[in-house]
Parts: sequence; structure tokens; C-alpha cells
Amino acid sequence: MTSRERMIAALKKETPDHIPCCFMIFSALWERCADYHQFIEKQLEMGLDARVELPELPIHPRPEVQIKTWKENIPGKPFPLLHKAYITPAGTLKAEVWQTPDWIHGDDVPLFDDYLIPRSKKFLVEEERDVQALRYLFAEPTDEEIRLFREQAQTLKKLASDRDLLVSGGWEPYSGDGGCMGVDGLMWLCGIEGAILMAVDKPHLFEEMVEIVHRWNVRRMEVVLDVGVDLIVRRGWYEGTDLWSPKLFERFVLPTLKKEAELAHQAGAFFGYIITSGFMPLLDMIIEAGVDAIIGVDPVQGKGVELKPLKEKARGKLCLWGGVNGFVTMEMGSPEEVAQETRRAIETLGPDGFILSPVDNVRDPSERTWKNVMRMIKTWREMCRR
Repeated sequence: MTSRERMIAALKKETPDHIPCCFMIFSALWERCADYHQFIEKQLEMGLDARVELPELPIHPRPEVQIKTWKENIPGKPFPLLHKAYITPAGTLKAEVWQTPDWIHGDDVPLFDDYLIPRSKKFLVEEERDVQALRYLFAEPTDEEIRLFREQAQTLKKLASDRDLLVSGGWEPYSGDGGCMGVDGLMWLCGIEGAILMAVDKPHLFEEMVEIVHRWNVRRMEVVLDVGVDLIVRRGWYEGTDLWSPKLFERFVLPTLKKEAELAHQAGAFFGYIITSGFMPLLDMIIEAGVDAIIGVDPVQGKGVELKPLKEKARGKLCLWGGVNGFVTMEMGSPEEVAQETRRAIETLGPDGFILSPVDNVRDPSERTWKNVMRMIKTWREMCRR
């Protein structure tokens, strides 16, 4: 099989010639490369089943929105306070974030980013009146943005075609702004506590926010699917039962998950769902939604993830992508522990419907971690030859 054929067989829940190994995110290698083409070539040299990711479309508000940013030094406070205001026809949305020394965005406050959660003094959406203004923050891609996206996509698709690699879209982990998302996006806009409390106390208002993000998301998905991809991915790191009860998931996540999976299937693409923790109680609904692959099976930091019961439930219904923890095992463990966990993942989750990967990421560029990466790959190759 070619690498693409192997990946597609796994996504179909079939048994390929051998289990593919495709890293979810591989920042340690990305930082060693001069450009994206070299990043793909390096993965192929390592024997990995690299996938070619299409770029994400830009995220910006509608043209009629005015944006103001400024910094405030507050006496007695150790860090400056960054302010960002979106002045819309339906009102002004304001965000306030402490600019701690590890803040990576300069004097700007992005719309979506994990750094917002612990550093925000005020989130953009905190009151009912903010929801109407929120509509103006999500502009559809412009004709020029679509044209540029298509040009970049064709170049990358040629690379994939030349190398017989899988093409995916909707989430580009190395330089993207957020990707295809649902409730994940509302966590950044409202804060985690704010989003959950709104869902419980003002469910119709929260439903309205979910629909705003969903409609915007669908239009962006349509642009990506129109150029032709094998797989489109929706991020759902914050959609598991670590934060949401199954009933809340059923009301606020499942309906849009179904619609987006159906949209992908109509375009001939597989639908992948990144959810790394707290998904075991949601498996029936994830399968019902038409998800093809759970991306992020983490046996160490994934709350409630048990490999054997997961495989029994998923066999023939879901492709499982992951199997080895990225931080605790790959970056902190010994080579022997890495080999042991790799063997366990392959023996438990394979041979059908499984793609091996560290979860979520291998970030650490140290030689220790690199040796562990090579030990994982060596063990995978040995297992595949059996």
C-alpha cells in the first residue's frame, strides 16, 4: 500500500498492510525544518505516514467592525493590562488580558488562544447583550482569501500526490488560528466557567452562540472541502466530560457534530474529531454523529480512557488515532517505557482501524526526547514486521 492507501484503510476501520504511524502534532521536528516541504520530507525519511495539511483560512471580523487595542500600566500590579475592543453595530465587545512575561502575542489579544484562559481579567462575551455583537466577529472568507487558499492548496495537493500522502484540512497545527471548531471556540470567548454557567443558566442564549459559530464554521468547511481533501478535522479538546455532562454534550455539541460530519461525507471526505480526554461516556453519541476517527486517544492523561474497552466499542465503527502519551511517556519516560507503551497500543488498538501517534504533541527538542521518538518508531517497525 501507499501511505495514503494505508491511512484511508485505517480511516475505513479496515486492516491495512501494516498499522500507519502519523503524528498528531510534531513540534520538535517542525522547529528543526526550514519550511513545510522539508517537514514532510523529514517525516518520510523517518518512515512515518506523513499527512499534508492544507492551511487555515484567516479569522477576522466583518468590515464594519472597528478594532481598538491599548495597554494600561496599573499601579501596584506586576503586569500591564492589555485591552482590545471590537466596536460593532450591535454594541462593543471588550477583552482584558494580563500581559505576563510568557505572553506570546506581543501587545495584541487574539480571538482564540489557550493563553487567554488563565490570563483574562475580562472575556469578550459575559452578558446577554454581548451575543448580538458577537455575530459581527465572524466574517465569511473573502473572494481574495478563497483565491489564495486555493492556490496554496493546489501546491500542497501536488506535494501529496507526488508522494502518495493523505490530504487533510480544517486544522493546521503549526501556524493556524484555530481551525474547524464548535464549543471549543466559546471557551475562549466566554471563559470556561462563563461558558458552562451560560449553558446551564441560559441554555437558549448559549444555543444561539453555538449556532453563530457553527454557521461560520460550515462556510469555512465548504471552502476547504471544495478543493478536495481526504480528511477534515474538527477540534474538540474542550468538549469532553472533563467539562460537559453527557446531557449538555447531547444538547450543545452533538447537533453540530452531526451536521459537520454529514457535510464532510457529502464531499467524499472522512470526518476526524480531536478529543483527548473524557470521551468514553460519549462514545455512543460520537458514533451516532458519524465521526470517522477519534484523534487523540491518550491512555495516560486522557481522563477515563481505557484502551481495551475503547477498542471493543469502536471496532468497525471508529478509527482510533493515538495510543501513546506525548508528554509523560515520550518526553518524560525512558526508552523502555516508550517501547512498552508502543507495543501495548499496537496490540490493543490494532490491527484494524488504528493510527499510531503520540498524543497530543512531541514538543521537547532535547536529545533525550529524540531518542524516545526513534525508539517508538523502531518498536512500531518491529511490530509491523511480525
